[in-house]
Amino acid sequence: MFESPIASRFQTSPISEAGRRILLSNDYKRRFPSSPIKVLDAPDLHDDFYLNLVDWGHNDCLAVGLGSVVYLWNANTSKVTQLCSLPTSELITSVNWSSVGHYLAIGTKEGRVLLFDAVSSEKIRTWTTHKSRVSSLAWASNILSSGGRDHAIYHHDVRSNEAYFRRLTGHTHEICGLKWNSDGSALASGGNDNNLMIWDSHENIILHRFTQHTAAIKAVSWSPHKRGVLVSGGGTADKTIKQWNTITGNLISSHDTGSQVCNLIWSKKTDEIISSHGYANPLVSESNQVHIWKADKMEKVGTLSGHQSRVLYMSMSYDGSTLVTGAADETLMFWDLFSDDEYLKHEPEEKVVCLR
Repeated sequence: MFESPIASRFQTSPISEAGRRILLSNDYKRRFPSSPIKVLDAPDLHDDFYLNLVDWGHNDCLAVGLGSVVYLWNANTSKVTQLCSLPTSELITSVNWSSVGHYLAIGTKEGRVLLFDAVSSEKIRTWTTHKSRVSSLAWASNILSSGGRDHAIYHHDVRSNEAYFRRLTGHTHEICGLKWNSDGSALASGGNDNNLMIWDSHENIILHRFTQHTAAIKAVSWSPHKRGVLVSGGGTADKTIKQWNTITGNLISSHDTGSQVCNLIWSKKTDEIISSHGYANPLVSESNQVHIWKADKMEKVGTLSGHQSRVLYMSMSYDGSTLVTGAADETLMFWDLFSDDEYLKHEPEEKVVCLR
């Protein structure tokens, strides 16, 4: 049996066959969509850089926090349902799906963390450990971590009624970026103190404190292809995307994007990084764009345009093919970005639907 030369280069990689051809071909021209395949109106989608209000779960449901209400959009049926409605004064500040099961964690302005069963719409847990709003959430198996404006990170075991089993302190301002690595051995946290921290999962210790960013760090994403590699993005005063080796503690690269970095996603289908942006230096870049970069050289290979305001929210479908972006213009846009056909054979028809 003859072995594909493409396959031999990626024997242990999760990159798809289509993604491999994209990465290895010298003359292949990537095509990116000029318009979204679907648009959802999202009234009351909050214009706040520090919040995390959109998350696409492995159950193919998109969770969105609008004001004090959480809505679920089913990607298979396009059906919209209301999961919960809180008092109007208690705004939703973060949402995050569990990595297994059908559980959604919700953070609020009042400092509460709520856990819902999305199938039954039943609230299972309520934690009141934070003293102010909960702006970031992250899961590692049965562990739910929450970061807030009170500068603290709490680890909750969702199987227990205990308030929390570990409290991490080290940040001096709001924690707006929070991500576990794939095996749950390390947690990355980004804060409004311009610090990026890597925490050991077994101890209350900081493995690394990176201080090279000069603005808040909301955008953090672990590489699904290279162990211990993390990418982070800085806010308006920084505008850079940096890659880190969290095993050695070394900075791998730093790239000035010319605009506020709001979100980062490292594609699991191709070794590419997607970034969403807000305010820009008009001499260097346009505002409110989404860019796709080759990870190794940070070479820009594509741009998605359509939002009229900062692209504050971004999430990827579980299969890694469709990107959703949310902006202060109160819209959610869906982009067919990494389809198995390698490129879009035709421009999709735009469909506008109201989420509410």
